Amino acid sequence: MKRFFIQAFAVVGALILLVGCSSEPTFDKTEPEAPFVEGEVLVKFSPEVAEALSASVASRSGAVTRSGAVSVDRVMELVEVFDIEPVFPEMTTQREVKYDVGLERWYVVRFGGDYTAEEVAEMLTPLGEVQKIDINRTIKRAYTGKATPLSVEKMNKMGAVTRAGADTDPLLAAQWHLINRGDQFIKDGSVKSVADADVQVEKAWERTMGNNDVIVAVLDEGVFINHPDLKDNIWVNPNEVRGSMEDNDGNGYAGDYNGYNFARQTGAITWNDAYDSGHGSHVAGVIAAMNNNGQGIGSIAGGTLDRPGVKIMVCQLFSGNMGATGIHVARAIKYAADNGAVVLQCSWGYVSGRANVYDWGEAGFDSQEAWEAGAPLEKDALDYFVHNAGSPNGPIEGGVAVFAGGNESAPMAGYPGASDDYISVAATAADFTPAVYTNYGPGTSVSAPGGDQDYYWDYVDEEHNYGEVGCVLSTLPYHVSPSGYGYMEGTSMACPHVSGVVALGISYAADLRKHFKAEEIRDMVINTAVPFDDYVKGKKFYTRYVADIGPQQPMTMNLDDYKGKMGSGQVSAEALLAAIQQGGVAMRFPNLYIPTEGSVAVIPARYFVGGESLTYTVSIANSSVASVAKSGDKLVFSGLAAGVTTASITASNGETHNFTITVRGLAGESGWL
Repeated sequence: MKRFFIQAFAVVGALILLVGCSSEPTFDKTEPEAPFVEGEVLVKFSPEVAEALSASVASRSGAVTRSGAVSVDRVMELVEVFDIEPVFPEMTTQREVKYDVGLERWYVVRFGGDYTAEEVAEMLTPLGEVQKIDINRTIKRAYTGKATPLSVEKMNKMGAVTRAGADTDPLLAAQWHLINRGDQFIKDGSVKSVADADVQVEKAWERTMGNNDVIVAVLDEGVFINHPDLKDNIWVNPNEVRGSMEDNDGNGYAGDYNGYNFARQTGAITWNDAYDSGHGSHVAGVIAAMNNNGQGIGSIAGGTLDRPGVKIMVCQLFSGNMGATGIHVARAIKYAADNGAVVLQCSWGYVSGRANVYDWGEAGFDSQEAWEAGAPLEKDALDYFVHNAGSPNGPIEGGVAVFAGGNESAPMAGYPGASDDYISVAATAADFTPAVYTNYGPGTSVSAPGGDQDYYWDYVDEEHNYGEVGCVLSTLPYHVSPSGYGYMEGTSMACPHVSGVVALGISYAADLRKHFKAEEIRDMVINTAVPFDDYVKGKKFYTRYVADIGPQQPMTMNLDDYKGKMGSGQVSAEALLAAIQQGGVAMRFPNLYIPTEGSVAVIPARYFVGGESLTYTVSIANSSVASVAKSGDKLVFSGLAAGVTTASITASNGETHNFTITVRGLAGESGWL
């Protein structure tokens, strides 16, 4: 089965992204072949050593080469360390955090002696001043196929048929993964579709189609930010300057106007290199293509022209022939949390610990303990996101990380997604049957449509090409598909369906002015999934490489092996939004912490149902402590003198919220304001 995958080699396994759909294989020879970066290790020092190092880094005129701890420096001298720098150099500019995982104590130690990274890690591990140690894995792409483009001619022909509910999106009828009537894949008495074998979004759209205050970080290739179906839903950093080479907002990243290109370490997002497959754009389209705009596809949470939906923050890990490392991945995760993202879209993960080693090489992590020990920097970064994204004053406190479960047909999901802290997604076809490539079993949280081209081999004819039928239709850059649309498959396509549903649920919470903990949202997604075991029985027949060698003797898949092992069921936007309506707590106007002679801006509409159409009156008990002024849709509170005062805000509908204003020398983070 031809696949496209992103792979990060490690001592324990390979980090993969399988996307699917066919073309001639090509290989990017410029990316590093080594499983990890030689000449450096990643060290999490004890608080005392890290504090001393931080002071040295801040005051240095040249490279820091020693830690100040005798036992550590003996090793550093032996291996000829020539530089020690923080993994997260922007830590000093960031806000206070609710859940401190010690990211500021992670350092890159670079050395020039005749030792391997593994050998140096082994020397440092026993030392008391070293709390954790990691290898900086290289992440490289290996191609065995690309997206299947949709021709302009076929796009125009398909546009004649649309689905109810979004009748101005011409290609929605082909998006069985969003709306499945059970009438698409019927041929010669064979039925390969089941009504509602989708993400149940049609009725959910009656409640909301997305909220533009909700941000989804896409860790992937770059996104075609100017695509006509995406451009209005790309996140914009309000304090940055487009095309700037400077860090205008002081967040540690220069020019990060729509996100950041961690592969090239620049704010310029790229997507049109010959080596770019379009995968990042495809993922983004599933989540947040604009609905009802008269062109292209529909999406789960993309909103409409009059009410834009969720925003896509581009956290680019691959750019042309440039790959990333474990450091870049960790930085991208932290960047997402610090800059407002509340959903982490991760169509990547390690090869399953139960994968067939003959097909996949060395298997990956086979337990939570093995993953935490083998990838501690990654674990710390994800912990930071899960606990520190969002705000106690917004619809979600914490963040939800969604991972592809993996495509090795293995009876266990790959890590990190297999962890209980995240959502790991298996893939299904249009009739609820497990996709022939999907991982399943332990670690699998839910399922979602991912496409299954090998299952729909008998639909390949003059009208239907291999790689189109049964795959996921979404947005692509023009160099991949002249129409701007095309097909992919894999658990990496199932993953954004769940990310989109999560984002739609948070959007509805924002609409209702309700607040949830991140773990509540995660658990609700899992608990509201629709069971489909009744369809997981008997045999499933499929074939491979139809595009290359034509139909052949079908292969057999025993569906009984998958029963009860595809997570809690197929993700359901409709059921999740119903649960959101019944749960949560009402949001209230937040208590404010303001620096003396400083100010804090608040959008009051975010705390009152229907708040955009209301007007507001603010009363401050002690006007010598703070003042307030209106600026557009914001209220700007200014600190006048150190102290505390009560205050209230009353909307034009009569609803009043009481709050406290604290003015002090150094203000803490005031949250989602």
